[in-house]
Amino acid sequence: RTTVMIKNIPNKYTQRNLLELIDTNHQGTYDFFYLPIDFKNKCNLGYAFLNFREARFIASFVKDFADKRWERFNSEKVCVVTYARIQGKTALINHFRSSRLMLKHEKYRPIVFSDNG
Repeated sequence: RTTVMIKNIPNKYTQRNLLELIDTNHQGTYDFFYLPIDFKNKCNLGYAFLNFREARFIASFVKDFADKRWERFNSEKVCVVTYARIQGKTALINHFRSSRLMLKHEKYRPIVFSDNG
């Protein structure tokens, strides 16, 4: 298993905010990221999906994020990290490919990173 779901993300976090935080210690370890957005309110839905290139990278990520309070926006929320229902980069791409999200809202689409970084 290589895909995790990050829960209890404060609604004000953007893709950029969250990726900057993740990249502090985990840049290059993942190949898929998706932070669903409520388009009406322009806020995230409180969860995200992150697929790691190798399962061994998950432990370090969990150590850094799980059960920790979020740094920004003075939030009381505590991060929860679980395995996602859909596992693997290919399965995630196939799942979201058919989403109506792919037809619009380009800046909020899942981000897929190439195998070489």
